[in-house]
This record gives sequence, structure tokens and C-alpha cells, in this order.
Amino acid sequence: MRKPLLPTLAVLALATLASGQAAAQYTGPSSVQATTVKQLLDHGKDDQHVVLRGRIVSHDGGDRYTFRDASGSMKVEIDAHRLPAGRPFDDKAEVELLGEVDKDLRSIEVDVDEVRFLR
Repeated sequence: MRKPLLPTLAVLALATLASGQAAAQYTGPSSVQATTVKQLLDHGKDDQHVVLRGRIVSHDGGDRYTFRDASGSMKVEIDAHRLPAGRPFDDKAEVELLGEVDKDLRSIEVDVDEVRFLR
């Protein structure tokens, strides 16, 4: 009975190690260049990956916020678990938002995958 148990445990151990490596976050350079609110409003495409730098200037309720950079402002959606835990911020905090454009016939917003504080 011990012989079948040992190979099974070995396979489970290897699977656990492999899954931990797959969850690692890449922290190097990205091919997605920073863009501006104006560029997104004028030329943004649905599901386009974007990086925005500026400030979150208001919480509009739920997971909706208003983001502003030097070129303008737009709505963004940030799920609570995407915000860094234990890091309060206000409208003066400079942030970098990584996410995807969500565009339909009437509106455009960014669905944020990650929030990084710049200062």
C-alpha cells in the first residue's frame, strides 16, 4: 500500500511547487506604454491594455472612481481587492493604474487590474 502512496505524494509536491511559480508577479519593464486620458478618450479601443499616471480625484461610490491626469479626467473601476491593503490615499496621491479599456457605444472607462503608488 505504501508504493502507490509515495508516487502520488511526489506528484502533488511537484504540482504545488509549479503552481507557486506560476503565481509570481513580473516586475520588469512592460511593452505597454503609458498613455493619457485624452488619448484614450479620442482613440481608445475596447480591451486595450493601458497604463495611466495621475491622481484618483474622487470616489463615486462602490468600485467607481474618477481619475485625472494633465490631459483630462475619466471614470475608472477599481475592485476593493485591487487597492493596496493598509494604504490610505487621497486626491493628492500620484498613482499608476494598469488595466484594460472597457468601451461601449456611450461610454469608456478603465477596468483597473493594479494600482501602484508613485510617491
